[in-house]
Amino acid sequence: MRALVTGGAGFIGSHLCEFLLARGGEVVCMDNLLTGSVENIAHLTDPRFTFVKHDVTNYIYVAGPLDYVLHFASPASPVDYAQLPIQTLKVGALGTHKALGLAKEKRAKFLLASTSEVYGDPLVHPQREEYWGNVNPVGPRGVYDEAKRFAEAMTMAYHRFHGLDTRIARIFNTYGPRMRIGDGRAIPTLVTQALRGERLTVHGDGSQTRSFCYISDLVDGIWRLMQAPVSEPVNLGNPKEMTVLELAEKIVALAGSRSTVTFTALPVDDPKVRQPDVTRARTLLGWEPRVGLDEGLARTLDWFRAKLGAP
Repeated sequence: MRALVTGGAGFIGSHLCEFLLARGGEVVCMDNLLTGSVENIAHLTDPRFTFVKHDVTNYIYVAGPLDYVLHFASPASPVDYAQLPIQTLKVGALGTHKALGLAKEKRAKFLLASTSEVYGDPLVHPQREEYWGNVNPVGPRGVYDEAKRFAEAMTMAYHRFHGLDTRIARIFNTYGPRMRIGDGRAIPTLVTQALRGERLTVHGDGSQTRSFCYISDLVDGIWRLMQAPVSEPVNLGNPKEMTVLELAEKIVALAGSRSTVTFTALPVDDPKVRQPDVTRARTLLGWEPRVGLDEGLARTLDWFRAKLGAP
């Protein structure tokens, strides 16, 4: 097995590279390090692992055969795509086109890392794959939402027109070690604040809901999806829903922190609810999240403590 992972030095990408190596595969990790980091892959010293610094919006060259092309390259947090709107659009459009072209050339299976953000601020709850979404294409989040929606459309076009063997994973909120400090997402922000004894910033009144999937469960789902004969999108996420305020209170308790919560303005187009319907993943992949939130947060807190040098 030989795989290319674009965005392989990112949070999810690095765990995926690690997983594929553990299964005996050879991995080419490609990343321009815009939001990824070599620290995430520094421990991967296996001779079957190769890192290539490259921007996938440009022509992608990989010598030799490939069995899989897994396209994970993209800024992935609200802070990222607010600061990098053009790059976010380009990697979703041009990067996906280049990655699909490589998969076609190599006759490799292709997997697109899509997102729950294709559902926008949903009017259907929980979100199932048949739902087309409620996205504001000209809002500040539109650069990410529409880039991923376009990437899905292009992936299906390559599947239908060229007969390419494709998969689409709609990834819901995922967390765990190697998330970037200060990337703006809920868990790294709240964990960092709790460990530093700072006030935890919760948007709005904290009643908006999210569902959090631990990284090892997600990677397992991605692998199962690659092996299953399904070209339609598949939700991958933990269906256990909770409010952001409940999450903040849980992190404070698990961290043994004295931090209190402060409320800030709700960002534009911030989804009010987010919960995956994972019936398709259960039925077609035999997949179910296994790591509970307390266990996953404990592992994440340990990693952030070491990273921050916190007691």
